[in-house]
Amino acid sequence: MKRIIRFKLGVETRESMAKNATKPRTKNYGKIIKAAQEEFASKGLNGARMQAIADRAGLPKANVHYYFKDKVTLYTAALNSVMETWNVFFGSSAEAQEPKKTLDQFIRNKVRLAFEDPLASKLFATEIIQGAPHLSEHLEKVMRPWVKEKAQIIQSWIDSGKMPQTDPVLLIFMIWATTQHYADFQAQVLRIMGREDYDEEMVRQVSDFTSEIILAGCGLIKPNLNS
Repeated sequence: MKRIIRFKLGVETRESMAKNATKPRTKNYGKIIKAAQEEFASKGLNGARMQAIADRAGLPKANVHYYFKDKVTLYTAALNSVMETWNVFFGSSAEAQEPKKTLDQFIRNKVRLAFEDPLASKLFATEIIQGAPHLSEHLEKVMRPWVKEKAQIIQSWIDSGKMPQTDPVLLIFMIWATTQHYADFQAQVLRIMGREDYDEEMVRQVSDFTSEIILAGCGLIKPNLNS
């Protein structure tokens, strides 16, 4: 079985959060965020320990505390990083592009992230199921404006006749739901399909199917990736 080729942009996006840091600090910040996502996803906020996160990152515990004063601060940063990684694939320049190409690429990148970094999605899903106690401010001040901005881009495509009438916000929700399913329900998918793990062929199949169905529902034709 051909294993999944890891997608590098996610880690780079997480590390970019330390904008004013030197290169060594940026690298350590990224390691800590990634380790924290793994630890919180497997142990939960209450069960996770700062020492365990430091061990996963291969850094002294003091380095973790250098960036994050306590566990809750690190937990919140880890959650925010998940959303920043997801959202980078639908840039502000999308308005000038064709909707079918932009949406297709957004869907494919989200599918790949779901397959390659399922723990990040599971961490986010667990927080949302619990009522988003540590994400409320981010959802209201960051995610709500982001969704509004992207919905306006989609609406501009509709107004210019590039795609039929649809609900832009519900379209974004649908893309999130269908792509994150393969991370959040990984155990269910693998057992029903009789698989031990995901591979590159499944990433391609799911990407093709999901893009085709969503674009067809929007009255768009899936772009020819070979052109």
